[in-house]
Amino acid sequence: MKSRIEQLYLYMEKEAIDAVLITLPKNVYYFSGFLTEPHERFMGLVLIRGEEPFLFLPLLDSEKAQAVSSVTKIYSHRDSENPYEVLQRYLPASISRLGLEKGHLTATSYEAILATVPVKEILDIETQLRDMRMTKSPDEIATIKQAIWVVEESLRRTLPKITVGITELDVVAELEFQTKKLGAQGPSFSTIVLGGQRTGLPHGDPTERPIQGGELLLIDAGVFVSGYVSDLTRTFAVGKINHVLEDMYDTVLQANLQAIETVRPHTPIASVDLAARDIIENKGYGEYFINRVGHGIGLEIHEYPSVHSKAQGVLQEGMVFTIEPGIYNPCIGGVRIEDDVLVTENGVEVLTTFPKELLTLNF
Repeated sequence: MKSRIEQLYLYMEKEAIDAVLITLPKNVYYFSGFLTEPHERFMGLVLIRGEEPFLFLPLLDSEKAQAVSSVTKIYSHRDSENPYEVLQRYLPASISRLGLEKGHLTATSYEAILATVPVKEILDIETQLRDMRMTKSPDEIATIKQAIWVVEESLRRTLPKITVGITELDVVAELEFQTKKLGAQGPSFSTIVLGGQRTGLPHGDPTERPIQGGELLLIDAGVFVSGYVSDLTRTFAVGKINHVLEDMYDTVLQANLQAIETVRPHTPIASVDLAARDIIENKGYGEYFINRVGHGIGLEIHEYPSVHSKAQGVLQEGMVFTIEPGIYNPCIGGVRIEDDVLVTENGVEVLTTFPKELLTLNF
C-alpha cells in the first residue's frame, strides 16, 4: 500500500496537483487496505502534497478502519454533520489544483465539494488510477487465483446436484451456497444460470424454468475473495443435444482457444477480440457474436482494458482479463466459454482450470 501511495505522490508532484480526493471505495481500498461501502455517506482518502495522507470516514466506520488501514491518520464525521464542511477543516486554506474521480462522484457531491472546499482548478485523475490498477502485483494475482478456485470448486460441487425438475434459480442458490461455504465474501455479479433457448440471452435472468434434457445449460458465476473477483462461464449439454448446438459449442471453443493464443505483451488489445471474431464469422455465426471478447478484472468485475475490436493500446505484463467469446441465437440458444487470463513476461497464463471440452450432464 505504501508504494502505491508514494507513486501517487510522485504523480501529484509531476502534475503540480496540490491535493487528491479519492472517493471510489475500491480505490480507497487499493491505496489504504480499508474496504467498505459507505452507501449514501461520504468517504474519501485525501493526499496533500508534503503532508501525510488521511482517511475521512463516517464515524461508524472509524474503528474498523483503524484496525486494518495502512493509512494511520483518520478523521471522521457524524451523520448529523455536513461532511464537506467537516472535511474543509483538514484541508489547506487554498488549493490551486485538486484531483478527483469525476466519473464516480455524483453531481450533488461534486457541487458540494466545489461549494465548501477552496479550489481553483479540478483535474480528473481517473485515468492515472486506472493505469495503476491495470497491472496486478503477485499478491493481487494470488488473490484472484483464490477467487477462481472458489468459483470452480463450487461449480464442481454443484453439477452433481442438477437433477430432474431443478430450476435455474435452484442452481443459482446451490452454487452461491457452495461459494459461501468455501470462503467467498459474496458473488462478484448476479449469477447467471440459463437453460434451453434462454441460453441465447447473453445476460438473461435466472427463472423458475426447469432444466430439461436435450438442451444447453449456461452457468456464468464469480465471487469476491479478499476484495478481488473471479469470472467464469461454462456451457454444458444436458443429455443428448443436436448437431447444430454441438457445432456452435465447437466454434466458440475454437474461438476461445485462438484468442488465448493471441495474448502476449505488446500485442494490440484489439487483436484478441479479432482472433475470436474471425473464427466465429468464418463459421457463419458472426451476427450472433454481439459482445466484446473480454474485460479486465481485479477489484471490480469490469475493469480496464475493454477487449473489443476497436480497442486502443497494447497488452502489458500483469494485465488480467477475461476471454469470453459467445454465440447467441435467440431462436435456439447460445454458448459462452469464459476464462480469466494473465499476461506474462513471455505470453499468457490461463488462470481458470475448469475443463472446456463439452461436458454432458445426465439426469
